[in-house]
Amino acid sequence: MSTLPQPSQDALAHSERLCRQIRSHIEAAGGWIPFSEYMQLALYAPGLGYYAAGSHKLGSAGDFTTAPEMTPLFGAAIARQLAELLPQTGGTIYEFGAGSGRLAIDILRELATLDALPQRYAILDLSPDLIERQRAAIAAALPEFADRVLWLDRLPERLDGVIIGNEVLDAMPCELLHWTPAPQRRGVRLADEGFAWEDRPLADGELTERVAALGTPGDDYVSELNLNNLAFIRTLAARLERGAILLLDYGFPQGEYYHPQRHMGTLIGHYRHHTVDDPFFLPGLMDLTCHVDFSAVAEAGIDAGLDLIGYTTQAQFLINLGITGLLERIDPTDTRQWIPQASAVQKLLSPAEMGELFKVIGFGRGVSIEWQGLLDGDRCRTL
Repeated sequence: MSTLPQPSQDALAHSERLCRQIRSHIEAAGGWIPFSEYMQLALYAPGLGYYAAGSHKLGSAGDFTTAPEMTPLFGAAIARQLAELLPQTGGTIYEFGAGSGRLAIDILRELATLDALPQRYAILDLSPDLIERQRAAIAAALPEFADRVLWLDRLPERLDGVIIGNEVLDAMPCELLHWTPAPQRRGVRLADEGFAWEDRPLADGELTERVAALGTPGDDYVSELNLNNLAFIRTLAARLERGAILLLDYGFPQGEYYHPQRHMGTLIGHYRHHTVDDPFFLPGLMDLTCHVDFSAVAEAGIDAGLDLIGYTTQAQFLINLGITGLLERIDPTDTRQWIPQASAVQKLLSPAEMGELFKVIGFGRGVSIEWQGLLDGDRCRTL
């Protein structure tokens, strides 16, 4: 870890405060907690977790860069899909995990161009710090639309509109499993001044049932299973009276997720644009994510009564929505504008970059099943 950028003394003190809270939580639980609880505290502990505190997370000065930060054409392409769906609903867009607010800005700007603005743009985010940044960014960029944007502190009981989430599922705390070859639930115990792994037998419940259904992917095999993803989909389905759910994230269908060669799982940390394998590194200063099992997500939606509209790669989705045509709006002779935008689009579409790893899944209820972004290149058969 010596090659990683060194945090400031204030940042180190912040991380140590969170470590003390996590240690107290483990002690109160009898000396051990499942990894999902550790991840929940590391990311969302009030005032201290990575998403609950004030560190700069997104962009070149942060820890990672998401698609909306790379180019406004990403949001403009998504807006074309929303413009098709919104008139079939009550007219509200619900965005989960809105990051810096960049995606909302780009979507609203393009919808205005298409004369398809939503009645409301509702943002639900767990990060108080990011919410303040979203408010400021939207007010500065789109003051004329500020009255359409609102922030919700809880999910409405009734949803009628289009729900979008870009890189939301991967940030939900996951369970860690260790097959030896029998499956064990991997958890966290105290060790000296830090934390260490400890495996324990599975208890009865949904986790045990789902692990049994997976079989044994390999001996000494470590991977994740995300019950929070499934609960999220079930909750949205229970409250969606009419509309659509559009989720973009990195991940695989189940057969690829638990492939024998992926024996170390997908859990990873992001710190100052470096990937970190140790999830105990600087808690509160590092993002933790795991890839999405899209087969499990699709099954959860179908079981909850949603229509599975389609599943495809991010590249195919954006191509279907005409992102290359959107790039043509930029004058190629203006190289200071065109070159970075063309480079960003190339990264979004390239199979070697984000185009193949990132996927898009769409669910609907009471809306058309023909979505422009999912018409070509559907991969539902792989789920």
